[in-house]
Amino acid sequence: MRRDDGKDTGAQKEIIKRTKPMKVYLSENAFMGLLLSCAEVFQKESLGYLLGYRLHDRFIIEYAFSLQTARRRRRGVILHHRDKKKIEPILSKFVKLQIVGDFHSHTPYGHAKGIPVPSPEDINGMEKDNLYLIIAINELKSTKLWKENRDGSISGSIGSFFFKISAYFYPDTDSAPQRSVIYCPFPPGL
Repeated sequence: MRRDDGKDTGAQKEIIKRTKPMKVYLSENAFMGLLLSCAEVFQKESLGYLLGYRLHDRFIIEYAFSLQTARRRRRGVILHHRDKKKIEPILSKFVKLQIVGDFHSHTPYGHAKGIPVPSPEDINGMEKDNLYLIIAINELKSTKLWKENRDGSISGSIGSFFFKISAYFYPDTDSAPQRSVIYCPFPPGL
């Protein structure tokens, strides 16, 4: 599993909109896990699993937990296969929840802000039928209330950070990742 920076490239333009996008429902626990995981390692990228379940047209995300052994850098994060093998058998014992995808953050690099769009490396690492959340985390310049954006993402500020969370679903290996709509009633002001 490898995730790199969110800098805009031609491969990112392949992301298409579906006529009926997949929906993503974030629980309060998942929302908090995403923000804390990204803020804790700010200036380096976070990486973690999304636990929940999938219905026909939606993902229900109950938990998001950070992968502590991931090798973090400013422009990427890597989890070794041996580390995945330690936790996946444990998670498989929880029959009501399953790994439905992963999340990672994009942080500022130089003068460029972190943006919640998959890089070519992100797209190459995506697997069929999985959900991927990308959290852009940047230093706060002014306080912003949490809101749902027209592109299906959610954004707002907490503490000294501004977050923008986007979701992508990879329906099959012959298509591009498709943006999904996030629903999360828990952020302050949303």
